[in-house]
Parts: sequence; C-alpha cells; structure tokens
Amino acid sequence: MAIILTAPAEPADPVQKQSSSRGGRRPRREDAGRSRAARGIRSVLRQPTLVLAVIVLAVVVLWAVAPTWFTSWDPIEGVARNRLQPPSAEHPFGTDNLGRDLFSRVVHGSATSLVATSVAVLVGLAVGSVFGLLAGFLRGVVDDVIMRFMDVLLAIPSLLLSLALITALGFGTINVAIAVGLASVASFSRVMRAEVLQVATAVYVEAARVSGVRWYTILTRHVLPNASGPVVALAALEFGVMVLAISSLSFLGFGAPPPAPEWGSLVSGGRDYLAIAWWLTTLPGVVIVAVVLSANRISRALERNGGNR
Repeated sequence: MAIILTAPAEPADPVQKQSSSRGGRRPRREDAGRSRAARGIRSVLRQPTLVLAVIVLAVVVLWAVAPTWFTSWDPIEGVARNRLQPPSAEHPFGTDNLGRDLFSRVVHGSATSLVATSVAVLVGLAVGSVFGLLAGFLRGVVDDVIMRFMDVLLAIPSLLLSLALITALGFGTINVAIAVGLASVASFSRVMRAEVLQVATAVYVEAARVSGVRWYTILTRHVLPNASGPVVALAALEFGVMVLAISSLSFLGFGAPPPAPEWGSLVSGGRDYLAIAWWLTTLPGVVIVAVVLSANRISRALERNGGNR
C-alpha cells in the first residue's frame, strides 16, 4: 500500500483575507448605490409633471446664466419701427412700445428675478431655522418668547409686512428680496421647531446627552441634520411663493428701476397697452406662473421623498 504524504496547508494570511473581504464588499456597496440611483431616475421618469417642472426651472436658470444663448436682441435699446409688433418668428414674445424685443427682456430679466428670489429664500431659511432651532431645543421661556413673536408676524399679511420693511430698508431689488425673506421667517421657524421637538426626543439624542456631549454639538451634529428635510421642502415651496411676491412688489414699482428688465415690471409696463398689445402682460405672466407651478411641483416631490424616508 502506497502512503501519500501531503504538506499541511499554509494558514491564510489575515491581511490578505481582510483585503479580499473588503474588496468583495466594495462592489456590493457600489452596486447598491447604482441601483438606488437607477430607481430614483425611474421614479422621476414615471412622473411626467415632475420632469416638466425640472425642465422649466432648468431652462429659466439657463436664461439667467447665459441669456445670449437664447436671444441676440438688446434688452435695453429698441428699434422704433418695430414697436408693438405681435409675437412672430423674429420676436417670439413680440415687442413693447419702444420697439424692444420682449423675449429678450424676459430672458435677461430672469437673472434679476432669480437672484432676488434666491436671496429671499436664503434669508428666510437662515433666520427662520435659527429661531426654530433655539425654540425647539431650548424650550421653556425661550420657546414662548420666540413663538409669540412668530405668531405676531403670522398675523400680519406678508405683502403688508414686506411693504413696511421696504419702507425701512429702501427701494431696490436686494432690499425687496431681504424684506420678502424676513416676512417668511415665521413659516420656516414653525416648521423647524416642530421637527426639532420631534428629533430632540429621539434615543440617539438622549444618549448623546447622557454621554456628556455639549449641547451645541448635539444641536449641530444630531438635531439639525435630521430636522432639515421638511424645511428644505418648504424652501422649495417658498421659492415659488417668493417669485410671485417679488414680482408683485416689482409690479408696484419697488424693484429695479427702469429700463432694467424684471418680470414684475414687465407686466406692469404692459398695462397701458393691454387692449392693443395683450402679449406685453400675458407672456411675462405666463413665465411667472410656470416658474411658480414648477417650484410647487418639485416641493411636493421633495416632501413626499422626505416622508418616505
């Protein structure tokens, strides 16, 4: 009988085993991330209204960033012989009483309107979130004082409050944006406070407190990231509302002075010619309505996504 001797198997290298296990785990994580991204894209594509809203806002942002890609007409200087021409292939939105291309003025005015709206949203989001965080986290007397102040702000119509703030700050696009943003502080503050009250009682927050973590660390590391979802959705909703508010104040003459193009002032400038040149007010108004509806649709999608999480 032949006896076959085999050498004992060498022990596996722990470093090699660990690296191989890591190498095997990484593709799974990448595949999971890709699958989530693919599911997200499919979910968006199943909602044609959401796709349309994203396209509308993307086009308007491109107008603001690169207006010369879409029109070559000067938004300030007009041609007298082209005054009050209806929409055509050469002038898609027609011309105004000075012969200026209305589409060019809408495109170039998108930068002013979007910048003002962004400033208003940032002001309202920042100030309101700070008040809401302090009220929901500190509670007690601080909560009572802050929320009673917010109740007073909510009792005043937002347009009237904006007009009062503009009177104090002065005219101009940025001052109008700051006034509109401050008028929306109460909405952001109430939503942030409600989320902070819910998150502050979570187990991981209580564990951090018991562990001796400083209160401001808990606030910035645990409470704020987990309470910001609904506030971001509200910011998207308020974006559309603030576009309308800033356009309304510009319509009343508190925005950029003429001849600078701005959506609200374009609608205001066409009032005197409404009977003979309907496009001067209708087409800029359609752009404003499209932006507001698109922002509201994206806000609903963000809110639904946050609720599913």
